[in-house]
Amino acid sequence: MPELPEVEVVRSGVAEHVAGRRLAGVEVLHPRAVRGHPPGPEDFASVLAGRVVEDVSRRGKYLWLSLGEVGGGAPRAGQAVLAHLGMSGQLLVQPSGAVDEKHLRVRFRFADDGPELRFVDQRTFGGLSLAELVPSTDLAVPDSIGHIAADPLEPAFDREAVVRLVRSRRTGIKRALLDQNLISGIGNIYADEALWRARLHWAHPTAELDDERVHALLDSVVEVLGEALVAGGTSFDSLYVNVNGRSGYFSRSLSVYGRAGSPCPRCGTAIRRDAFTNRSSYSCPSCQPVPPEPHW
Repeated sequence: MPELPEVEVVRSGVAEHVAGRRLAGVEVLHPRAVRGHPPGPEDFASVLAGRVVEDVSRRGKYLWLSLGEVGGGAPRAGQAVLAHLGMSGQLLVQPSGAVDEKHLRVRFRFADDGPELRFVDQRTFGGLSLAELVPSTDLAVPDSIGHIAADPLEPAFDREAVVRLVRSRRTGIKRALLDQNLISGIGNIYADEALWRARLHWAHPTAELDDERVHALLDSVVEVLGEALVAGGTSFDSLYVNVNGRSGYFSRSLSVYGRAGSPCPRCGTAIRRDAFTNRSSYSCPSCQPVPPEPHW
């Protein structure tokens, strides 16, 4: 599933191509793509017709298109198209008239007859919905994701509060990193990479970390997310691409994730793979020793 860097790369590309443009029409080619809009595909399309895409924003793994006024009508601010890419969702910018993708689900046409925005999703785990925007610190956020915490790259991210919350939990540190109600945007890949940089085992008890170690871990999180952004994100297959269909190349810089049996870049010990909540965790047995049983 795309994590913060991949979603930010997509958000930036969508903003570059569609911000400020007026929608001429929306075509829903698969109803499951808008299953989060209970009135159905026809209503989804009709509500969007004539609206201006004012901006494209992101929090964690979600992005949304803020909508402005209806052409020739009264302003209708405060709404957005909320997008979650799921496992295989893509937002692509294509010339009007380009051949449809095999798994094209929703097409956005614009009044200027310029490039279209297309939502393509092979597995249809992702989706689009309409949401009301509500104030949240310095960012108006769709009401349906109001429970999602600020991510580490947002100005609204309150590091001191997060450090306190992490230390108050009775869980393993990787579970805390993946809790989107605590810190949003981090998934399996970047959690493993940040923990390796911070020399912390994924099961280290949060309550037994001091402020300094949590701050050091958050430094590693910000560092790895920033490097992944520069690299265009991480692509292991053709399912994650940017709006122009190009893959990210941060996979070349991964230190532990997906590298079981390979030497640790820091000490040479073979990377270990452990089962973790129906997924996997990758770590260096030497740099990230297994912690003792927690004293709970």
